[in-house]
Formats: sequence, C-alpha cells, structure tokens
Amino acid sequence: MTKSSYKPIFELTRGDIVESIHFGSIAIVNAQNELLAWYGNPELITYLRSSAKPFQAMPFVERGGPQLYDLTLKEIALLCASHSGTDEHVAVAQSIQAKTGVKESDLLCGVHMPGHRPTAERMIKQDIKPVPNQHNCSGKHTGMVAFARMLGQPYSVNDQPYIDPAHPIQKIILQAFGEMCSYPASQVKVGIDGCSAPNFAVPLRSAALAFARLCDPSMLEEPRQQACKTITQAMTSYPEIIGGPDSFDTHLMQATHGKLVCKGGAEGYQAIGVMPGVLGAGSPGLGITFKISDGDYRGRARPAVSLEILRQLGAITAGELGVLAEYGPTYRVENWRKLLVGEAYPSFKLEHSAKSSPLP
Repeated sequence: MTKSSYKPIFELTRGDIVESIHFGSIAIVNAQNELLAWYGNPELITYLRSSAKPFQAMPFVERGGPQLYDLTLKEIALLCASHSGTDEHVAVAQSIQAKTGVKESDLLCGVHMPGHRPTAERMIKQDIKPVPNQHNCSGKHTGMVAFARMLGQPYSVNDQPYIDPAHPIQKIILQAFGEMCSYPASQVKVGIDGCSAPNFAVPLRSAALAFARLCDPSMLEEPRQQACKTITQAMTSYPEIIGGPDSFDTHLMQATHGKLVCKGGAEGYQAIGVMPGVLGAGSPGLGITFKISDGDYRGRARPAVSLEILRQLGAITAGELGVLAEYGPTYRVENWRKLLVGEAYPSFKLEHSAKSSPLP
C-alpha cells in the first residue's frame, strides 16, 4: 500500500477551516467484471472484515443447508449479519441452533456487550453477563458449525476447530469467495477477524465484483445463482436482522426497499450491491466497495460516503436521501449545546471509464 492508494474523501470543518480529513479509495464494478467508476486506487488490497459475511454463508446455502434444516429467510439473514445483540437477534440465533443441532457453547466467536445500547444498559442494570449469541458474529459462527455438521466434519475445540483456516469448511468458503471475486484463492490474503474466524483481503475491485455478482448472478451456474438470490432476498427482506435499530446497513436497506444490499465491515470497510434495473431499464447490477484509510472509528464518514456514491451514480432518490438525512451525505457539526460549529461533507468525485455509459 502506498500513500497514493488513498485520496481525500470526507472533510469536517470548524468555522471556515477544514479541521479533519478522512482519506479513502472506491471501486465500482458490474457483474461482467468491468470497472465502471473509481476514486483513489481500486486495486487496493484490504480486508473485507464483516463485509465478507454473505460469501462466508454462501457454500452452506449453495449446498442445501437451509432446505435440510428448514431455515427461514429471516434465519438466513442472520448468517450474513453483524447484528446488534437485541433479544430478537438472540431468538433468531437460538432458533437456527435448535434446528441444526448447534449449541451456543460450540461458538468460538467470544463474547462482548450488545451493540444495541438499550439492551446493553438493561444488562448492566440487571448484572447480566453477555453470552456468545449476543456477539455480532453469532449468526455467521452458527452457520459455520451447522455447515461442518452437515458435511460430517469435526468442529469442536477437542478436534480441529471449525475456525481454523485449514478446516475443510474454511477451505470451501475460501474457494467460493475467490470464485465470486474471480481472484485465485491461493492469492487471497487470509487473516484472523475479531471473532476469530478467517477473513479475506483482496483488491477493492475484486470484492466489488463479488457484490455485483451477488446482486446480478445471471452469468453464474446453478446452484450458486440460486444461492445468491436467496441471500439477497434474505438480506433485503429482513434488514433489521443484518444490523439493528441503530445500524446504517439496516436503515439504508429499509429506505431503498430491496434496491440495494448493504454490508459494512470493521476498520472503515463498506460494500454495497445495486440490483439490476435500479439505474434504469436494463441497467446492470453493480458492486461498490470502499475503504476509509483511518478505519473511521467514530463511524462518521462511511455512511455519508456511501450516500454520496449512490447519489453520484443516480442509485438513490431524493426522497430516500431525505429519509437517511441523519447520515449525510452532508451534515451539521454541532457542539454539546447543539450549536452549529462546522460542516461535514464528502470531498470526492467519481472517475468514470469509457464503459460506464449506463451510469450518469
């Protein structure tokens, strides 16, 4: 990675001075693997973090796991989720486990307090300790254990743990991810995520291709084509399961009513899939990925940049932007007395290729 990989992407002012600048890179690709638009370096190799979850669930879905265990779309959504640990999320995890024979104690994701503040505050008041099912990755881990059970593979700590990159299910997941990205699995950088499962680093444009194909799988073979349709249907039908009451992913999918698939990851990564026809009759499905270089710890840049990308592409309406105005793309910077002290706004313009004629 070089300095030129990232360019100024989001600025915050105080008075008439730019006080802070976030840097980033963007890639926008169609399902034919054509780079249609970008900003910064679309070849930047970086980890998807939780944006990889739809693809980590894909082999289980593709091989008939939901049919075998009679999983609902709501339960499939949790396999792809970074949920906030509400009682509803926990209930869905428990339902999947009851159907698949997975035990909460099988999960190797660890524990943390729920991201949903009211749930966390209630637990603190009642001196309740967090459990694995409240972890934001419990759905993914439940799906992985269920996949191992389905294939008759060992998955417990006493055998080979299912989160080991050398475990058979992780090899299958990595191969499927590489295929969706048209990127050799042997070249995918594999690291360990915050939940202890393997995670993947590929160029932004390769990950964008995976999301374009997820939303526009017509060129893929069955049953992967059907697996993509099942996953996008689950995510867009139950966006509240993908994140939660305070989640940008959830709110964007709710506001756009099935037009978009949205899945963020840690350290400033964001992926969005645009369904075919959103940009007009016959328009292609698109994959959008970007990375905020400093990790966007406070979460103030990533939602605003997402909305500005969609605005520049013509993939979101003025009415939808109005519903999501709290996220940007431009918003007021206020102090603790709610006085206006500055402004936050995107500072990029997408570059377009000659092949991007369907785009504005």
